[in-house]
Amino acid sequence: MKKFFLVYISVFSFSFAQSQTYFDYPFGGGGGFMPGVHFVNLSELNKKLSLIGLPEFSNKTIFTTGGGGYIYIGFIPQLRVGGLGYGGSKSISHYSNDINYQVDYNLSVGGFSLEYTLPFVKNIAISVGAIIGGGEIIVEYYENLKNFSWSEVFTSNQKNNYTKLTNDFYLISPTINIDIPIYRFISIHFGIGYQLTFSIQWHANNKQNLLNAPKNLDGNSFFIQSGIYIGFFAF
Repeated sequence: MKKFFLVYISVFSFSFAQSQTYFDYPFGGGGGFMPGVHFVNLSELNKKLSLIGLPEFSNKTIFTTGGGGYIYIGFIPQLRVGGLGYGGSKSISHYSNDINYQVDYNLSVGGFSLEYTLPFVKNIAISVGAIIGGGEIIVEYYENLKNFSWSEVFTSNQKNNYTKLTNDFYLISPTINIDIPIYRFISIHFGIGYQLTFSIQWHANNKQNLLNAPKNLDGNSFFIQSGIYIGFFAF
């Protein structure tokens, strides 16, 4: 009886997964892991590094990781809503005259998505829409001796330097996404978009205003996303 039940469930699941006309409109949703790549503008930061004699960032790619998902709301055919959050960083380091130099560039993004799935494409979902949300850029600069001395911590004799620059921003990102279902319960996700940011204010260290920050030192960037989503997907 147990074997019969397992065979029955397997046949039912396979038949259900192969049915392409079970729903008149896309249905379901899910979420999962979402890696990606952002192509950020580092030209102004590289100019600053060059002025102080440090190596520049060799490329503008930042690999990001995070999660996201969506659900079709049903009462408006083809429309789905969702949310996502992810972040990534890159770093350079340099050692000279017994001093370790390091610069870290960090990007984090979060928001909700609104998308419309094209009705004339069957079996997969091709969707256009936008991400609306916000994010933060953090640039950290370290200039440290190889060893620290407790007696000089928190004093002017410490001979170490740390600067933290932060920028909060709002964003809207037009996107195009493709979702390919596998056996109805797993979907492979691919997407591209452009992150258009609206900067709030650059700050230094403990929220001190940073004046005259370059306009190009922003979060505007082209990005590519991918993902493996688990849920229920009927396209």
